[in-house]
Amino acid sequence: MVSAIEGLVDDRAVVICCGTGGVGKTTTAAAIALEAARRGRRACVVTIDPARRLANALGLDALSDTPSEISAALWDPHHRSTGSLAALMLDPKRTFDGLVTRYAADDEQANRILQNRFYRNISGALGGTQEYMAMEKLHELHTEGGFDIVVVDTPPTRHALDFVDAPQRLLRLFDNRLFRIMMMPTRASMRVAGVALQTLLRTMSRVVGREVVDDVIAFFRAFEGMEAGFRERAAHVQALIADPETAFVLVTTPRRDAVDEADYFARRLVELSLDVDALIVNRVHPSFTDVAPAELTARAIGPAEPAYRLLIDLESVATREQAEVARVLERVPGTPMATVPLLASDVHDLASLGHIGEHLFAGPSVD
Repeated sequence: MVSAIEGLVDDRAVVICCGTGGVGKTTTAAAIALEAARRGRRACVVTIDPARRLANALGLDALSDTPSEISAALWDPHHRSTGSLAALMLDPKRTFDGLVTRYAADDEQANRILQNRFYRNISGALGGTQEYMAMEKLHELHTEGGFDIVVVDTPPTRHALDFVDAPQRLLRLFDNRLFRIMMMPTRASMRVAGVALQTLLRTMSRVVGREVVDDVIAFFRAFEGMEAGFRERAAHVQALIADPETAFVLVTTPRRDAVDEADYFARRLVELSLDVDALIVNRVHPSFTDVAPAELTARAIGPAEPAYRLLIDLESVATREQAEVARVLERVPGTPMATVPLLASDVHDLASLGHIGEHLFAGPSVD
């Protein structure tokens, strides 16, 4: 049988896995990349989750912010594939530094920014920096990395929305009035900037200190001429998100809280005019019978009662889970769905990761 998500690994160039924490999103991203590699594609999986679970799932001790190719002997011991598999973990600051170097007019301008104390603070701590740099890294891997498919493991759901919206928020920052005012010292004299800027700087100095304000002004002066490059890059990243070759995979479990988050994320994607291309439900309890609950209860007498009571409990769990998953499907009707049953052990190496792939890619389609 053809899997519901077969096209993700065969046809798409970017796959973004989204979902709340603890639903198996990292494992799913790694399994998709592994399957793509086994089908002969050059695959890379990237995580912005600092918990380092991806390295463990791939049988590695650690990951860096540059693609680390995983030996084919580990995932293709019989030499059946012509593909490749690589993985990396995002380092937001190093990615930001790379952007500065790319768009600076020369080494001197780049060094002025990279050594600026204000920049050193915001490059690793500014709200949204991680999410935007993740999109930047995705764009870099897609356009320059030599990969056929890049699979992204995002942070928990609501932060993943920041990930999707990051390019647009950067463009809004450039259009913000405060940003414009702060850039004025590089574009006109302080006299032209006027009283408003002078008042703003005096107020900031009283609150955070003159030294900090001087660092901020120096940063914006050093930034002169680079805005256009950042705007162009953000626009390209935004286009990549909306590209038909980019797929969004919503990962959840049948737990009510996880389904609530999945429902929220599906709704927000629809509001952003983006599609949920596949739904993957992990840790699903199986159904063992099609006998009605009332009939099972009637049979729960005599020596067979304990076994029937256990079966009733299991069927109650399975029925409740089916109802929860149906809620998400109502939000995105017609979305292909794949399920992974509750397994006896966690994923900790490539062999167990391949076992997840068997459930994702060998089963029948489910609508």
